[in-house]
This record gives sequence, structure tokens and C-alpha cells, in this order.
Amino acid sequence: MMQSLYTASTGMLGMQTQIDTTSNNIANVNTIGFKKSRAEFADLMYHVMEYAGTATSDVTKSPTGIEVGLGSRPTAINKIFTEGSLKQTDNQLDLAVTGGGFFKLELPDGTEVYSRNGAFKIDSNGTVVNSDGYKLVPELVIPPDATNVSIGTDGTVTVVQPGQVQATQVGQLNLTNFINPAGLHSMGDNLYIETDSSGQPVDGTPGLDGLGTLRQGFVELSNVELVVELTDLITAQRAYDSNSKVITTSDEMLQTTNNLKR
Repeated sequence: MMQSLYTASTGMLGMQTQIDTTSNNIANVNTIGFKKSRAEFADLMYHVMEYAGTATSDVTKSPTGIEVGLGSRPTAINKIFTEGSLKQTDNQLDLAVTGGGFFKLELPDGTEVYSRNGAFKIDSNGTVVNSDGYKLVPELVIPPDATNVSIGTDGTVTVVQPGQVQATQVGQLNLTNFINPAGLHSMGDNLYIETDSSGQPVDGTPGLDGLGTLRQGFVELSNVELVVELTDLITAQRAYDSNSKVITTSDEMLQTTNNLKR
């Protein structure tokens, strides 16, 4: 059996992974806080028929050798945590992170998760939550009679209540960062959870210790660039077609070989 059949099939499988990754990026082009992914590949092992440096005579050696590659394989799908564009909403509870860092949230079972989606709401108890009702950590409660909520770039939360002239501080928002954000596990719903590869979470005040600052009344849009994704999609499609053509050509060559017996 011709090795090219197997080699081309690895290329087709790889390009399918590329297309799957690109399609997910495009599907989330309008998802707040979404971070695009990039498929990465490596060549497989080589069939060595002659090593470089093999003696070809008493005084000469092969300068290159003879090695035939056996295809490619996916090695990683890497999350790209570049910052997305900011969109102004004028909603007092919409927050965007300018720079590094994640909002920390708590699931109903107590698990701590992380997100760049800062579109927050208030539940029936006045607690600030995300769209799925998960609470911010540390918990932030807005008084029911608050007429204005102000969140500083450093995460300081103040409110103005009826009969008061001065604003009152009711909480402090923190951000969390990781030494390797690409190592976080994507849970869906714009949420991430730490892994051994991400490193331990490091909490801090926005604007300090390498953490980004907060922008009230803004949300961070997806960092997907449609032009780039469509270009990658076309490239992957062409590569897939080319690999399928290799299989067709190899099959035709095998058929020619079989016909030699007739």
C-alpha cells in the first residue's frame, strides 16, 4: 500500500481540526469576552532510508540523507488571550477589563470559575451576578435604594443613596490572573477553570501587580477577526482538497499498477 494514502489522510484530519476550530471562532464573533483559538500542528515521524552523513564512498558522505515524512498531527489548540475591542453600553453594571485579569465567579456547588465577560446584573437580593446567576467573588451587594452605582478603575464600588450627599463605598472588586492563561480549561458559557497547566490563581486589586483596570459602562467584545478567520477557512479548505487529491492520485497509481498484470 502506498504510504501517501496514509500521509494524505493525516493532512485531511488535521485540516478538519483546523476548520472545526475556525468555525467555533466565527460562531462566537459576537460573544462578549470570547477568546479565539488557534490550531497548531507538527510533522509526524520520518521513514529514514539513509541518514545524513552516511558514507557514500571512502572519502565522501551523504550531505542530506533520504527521509520521507509520514504526515502531520494536531499538537495543540491554543487560546489567544489578546484584548478585544470595548463597546460602550452605559449600563452601570457592565464592566470591561483593560489589560490582564479575570472576574472570579462562584458556581452553585462552590467551585470558583473565571471569566472575561463583565455583563453583570443584580438578582432579587441585590447581589451582583452574571447572566446565569453566578455570584461575583468576593460577593458584592448593591443596596436596593441606591440611585447611582459607581465602579472605579481600581474596583472600588460606591453608591449614592437617598438623603446622602457623599457616596458610600459598598465593596471592592478584585481581578484574578494566571501565569499561563492558555492553560485554563474552557467550560463553555464564557467560563474557565484552573488546571495544573494554568498555575495557581493570583488575586489582586485592578491596576496593580500587572492586573488590568476596570471600565464601567463598557463590555469587551470577542477578539475574533472575521477577515483572518475567513482567510484561515479558505486556506484549510484548499489544503483539505489538495490532500484529497493526493489520495485520488495515489489510488489511480495503484490501479495502474494492478492493471500491469493484465
